[in-house]
Amino acid sequence: MAINHVGVVGLGHMGHAFAVNLTEDGYQVMVYDRNPERTTALRASGASAAARLGDLAACDVVLTSLPDDEALAAVALGPSGLVGILSPTAAHISTSTVSPTLSRSIAEAHAHRRQDYIAAPVLGNPEFARDRKLFLLAAGPPSGLEKVRPLLERLGQRLFVIGEDAALANLFKLAANVLTATTLECMGEVLALLRKGGIDSHLAFDVLTNSLFDSRVHKSYGGKIVDGRFSPPGMAVPLAIKDLRLALAEAERTAVPMPAASLVHDHLVAMMARGWSGLDWSALGLLAAVEAGLNDGR
Repeated sequence: MAINHVGVVGLGHMGHAFAVNLTEDGYQVMVYDRNPERTTALRASGASAAARLGDLAACDVVLTSLPDDEALAAVALGPSGLVGILSPTAAHISTSTVSPTLSRSIAEAHAHRRQDYIAAPVLGNPEFARDRKLFLLAAGPPSGLEKVRPLLERLGQRLFVIGEDAALANLFKLAANVLTATTLECMGEVLALLRKGGIDSHLAFDVLTNSLFDSRVHKSYGGKIVDGRFSPPGMAVPLAIKDLRLALAEAERTAVPMPAASLVHDHLVAMMARGWSGLDWSALGLLAAVEAGLNDGR
């Protein structure tokens, strides 16, 4: 089946970038967001605006970019949700970072209506989305994955197929976010140690990221730490807390101890207590500096 009509639901930084890119790729894109101003802003890019979810009923594919379990469940499973309005040949692609349990429930609901559900959370921040530099983690029925593969491959620089169970893609995304968060914690602590010992932060960053620690995470987020660039956030602290909480819940369910993840979760909560909810999660480095007595206002 050829994909022509694509809906995009949730027009935050990620969703907005997806909608613009899909329009540029020649798809007929219809967008929906609870905030009508976000849909209006996309009309200049060639997208049409949906006044309600039901307007997306004729779409071949609907891509959702939503912040949490509650929002995705409402859009997919609510009284006028996607499961109820889409045709049996349609597909729902969710790029949200949500619990594996919810993802599996939505997949079952779509399958009951003979619709495809593909979980495709992304690795990378909103800055990467518009430039198609994201990495996509996709899972779902093989036939559905093949149908939407051309669309997914255009959203980022690489598509990884995780398996047939949609929940596995969400589990992988949560695990990756744990790894990022614990890396930020360690980098913040090390930079604070070196800085307090008299080594310039930018020199420390240069040596570390141009020797053994040259990953994208070290370079991208480490740069934010040494420059104090915590706003505007790519991943705001409340969303990071949500992701760590979901990962720890899954770890508890499967009896996997994750003491480092638990520590970082608590540090993120401490950032909320300091009023830092509007900062990027790389401000874990700021917290490390403050706790080391290096509170220089950054």
